[in-house]
Amino acid sequence: MTKESVNTPMAIPPGLLAATGRVLVLGGGYSGLHFGRTLAQLGCPVSLTWREVPPAAGDTPAGLRWIRFDPANGILPSPEELAGTTHVLVTIPPDRTGQDPVLNHLAGILKDLPLAWVGYLSTTGVYGDRGGGWVDETTPVAPGLERSRARLRSETAWRQQGLPLQVFRLPAIYGPGRTPFRDLLQGKARLIHKPGQVFCRIHVDDLVGTLLHCIALAAERRPDTLIVADTEPCPSSETLGYAAHLLGSKLPDVQSWQSIEASMSPMARSFWSENRRVSSRVLREELGYHLLCPSYREGYQRCFL
Repeated sequence: MTKESVNTPMAIPPGLLAATGRVLVLGGGYSGLHFGRTLAQLGCPVSLTWREVPPAAGDTPAGLRWIRFDPANGILPSPEELAGTTHVLVTIPPDRTGQDPVLNHLAGILKDLPLAWVGYLSTTGVYGDRGGGWVDETTPVAPGLERSRARLRSETAWRQQGLPLQVFRLPAIYGPGRTPFRDLLQGKARLIHKPGQVFCRIHVDDLVGTLLHCIALAAERRPDTLIVADTEPCPSSETLGYAAHLLGSKLPDVQSWQSIEASMSPMARSFWSENRRVSSRVLREELGYHLLCPSYREGYQRCFL
């Protein structure tokens, strides 16, 4: 039996609360909500945007306020709603046309705020396919997928705003509700073998921990670009095998990539079309962040009860 929950408290960086004022999280999805809830639980006032109707009041911790932001329908936060914001996290991706909805609609308001820190969540997809080779922050970008090219354009546009910006390049984000456990229990998991293919990942708690760690750092110590990943890139078959071990569940029959590629969705095929290992050495060794989940093993155990 599993319960997708976090069992171990997150360490709070020294100086975090002194460094944090009023926080705005643009995008109330998986990562943004984890970040916002963590800060709200620490006593920091947080505003978090929601495209449609905000969640019920009972699902909102004290200190967290929901704001509507639905630019496609002309619903924008007012300057009064954002007044006093000192820290901003942007999790909203480019839209279907490749445009950045935050910059297109809120750049003027953001520039008028007393901002001490802006974090933009991007993707390690900007490095493109490397045939399984390693990349780090010094590796030249070479995005191969259109959504990665759009992310790179957004990165560039954000860097041109004159804000105290940090760009965080992320692989797949997993955590409670984003593990193979449910698919294994429901018989929906697929064990796919593609020779040489590896994937990188980061537990959502380590993403949140990294963001808090960077906020607490002196501004001059924050790199403008930072890769956030665990230390063990590996095939998806390896992570699925470990999840099955924790569950005591049988693995599905192995399928070769060649035999199923044609049946995969275009999005799934795009994920499997690139192969790289991403290094978080700067985060761990230069900035001194200690990963809660240095591999998927600690991460799945963290989600498993």
